[in-house]
Amino acid sequence: MTLRIEQRGHGPQPLVLIHGWAMHGGIFAPLVEALADRCSLYVVDLPGHGHSRACGLALEPRAIADAIAKATPPAPWLGWSLGGLVALTAALDDPAHVQGLAILCATPKFVRSADWPHGSDATLVHQLALDLEAGYHATIERFLALEAMGSDDPKAELRRLRTHVFERGEPELRVLQEGIGLLERTDLRARLPRLAVPSVWIAGRRDRLVPPAAMAWSAEQCGGRFVEIAHAGHAPFIGHAQAVAEALQPLFAEIPA
Repeated sequence: MTLRIEQRGHGPQPLVLIHGWAMHGGIFAPLVEALADRCSLYVVDLPGHGHSRACGLALEPRAIADAIAKATPPAPWLGWSLGGLVALTAALDDPAHVQGLAILCATPKFVRSADWPHGSDATLVHQLALDLEAGYHATIERFLALEAMGSDDPKAELRRLRTHVFERGEPELRVLQEGIGLLERTDLRARLPRLAVPSVWIAGRRDRLVPPAAMAWSAEQCGGRFVEIAHAGHAPFIGHAQAVAEALQPLFAEIPA
């Protein structure tokens, strides 16, 4: 089975959307609605997730980026959370196809280290992998709670995440573990100054998983634009879809016709 990419919207601006860990492209529904008149959207289900659950492709950014590029026209790419690593990798390696980059609540290095104070605790990230083996559903439930934390209505956001997380089936344990491995080991900080396409880094001010400071630093390294959405947590497109849509407009204007 090939990677599932759904086409939505009817606007003149193409845009690729790549979701985060344990989710699927359907989670972007509020943002798709906000952009449908302005964009033709290519909504990806990552390997092992959603309608791509039977796709045998490894959860590896370069391989995923190649598969998406083969199935989509030249366009800016938006990556949320784990999907940000895919979008950033693609923009660095294939700027002719990835014409612009929108990073939404993602960072070039997710795990904190001695030279990177803006990441998540490495022990907590590793514990996710261990917990998956012991209790798959309970682990995902805890992660959803972290995603919703900090938003202006965390209970409503958590309900929405719970409603949608398994609506296209349960993601494979294999790819969930692969995804955690990516978060543990990936570090693209040194490559940021070589980013050759316009970029916008959109943060939720109350995000408990990806500190806005990490995204502000990343934007500065590559000459990108930093936008912080007040009252938003890790999933701004749920409660603040219009704000995310507006933050994308200057990026679209920077892309040559």
